[in-house]
Amino acid sequence: MKHILLVENHSIVRLATLFIIRDIFPAVTSWETDNFPDALHIVSSQRLDLVLLDINIPDGEGFQMIANIRRLQPEVNILVFSAIDEELYAMHYLKAGANGFLSKNSSTQEIRKAILAVLVNGRYVSEMVQQILLRGNVTPETRQSNPLAALSQREIEVMDLLLQGKWTKEIATFLNITGSSVSTYKVRIFEKLGVNTVIELYQRVSALRD
Repeated sequence: MKHILLVENHSIVRLATLFIIRDIFPAVTSWETDNFPDALHIVSSQRLDLVLLDINIPDGEGFQMIANIRRLQPEVNILVFSAIDEELYAMHYLKAGANGFLSKNSSTQEIRKAILAVLVNGRYVSEMVQQILLRGNVTPETRQSNPLAALSQREIEVMDLLLQGKWTKEIATFLNITGSSVSTYKVRIFEKLGVNTVIELYQRVSALRD
């Protein structure tokens, strides 16, 4: 019997995904939650085979979510299931320790394939990610059309925390880096995205992610 946790804050997506999971594994034991603190509580109290994890959930922590889950269950499989841009973010989450990255735009067949691949082989790589690996990186065309592609993993982490309204000291504590490092990353982010304030950053990122 498989033990699976679904972390997703949209009830319709949860219902549809659980339907697919139960179709694959009729005898599955499943848990579901719409926020990250509850997800960590479940991970700390239940032995799991798979965590199907959305990124944009209440009290989410970006890339740090992967590490926080693994501190509690180092061997658990983590499949990121998100609507964020796969070409821009998939490799970052894989480098952070996820077993796979699955776009919410995927077909039912692809969702089944990803879940089975992670549980059987411990790894799921979509065709998009395969192409990125073959190219060695995001294409120059993508970087030109979407400046977010030019950000490093650490810059994305700092940017996401800035967008959450965190101050420099809070970000430094959260990421375990110095305040001066946060300031340096902030300058780089602003330069790459062509903004001067956090408000402009929010507006710019919102436009790029739409």
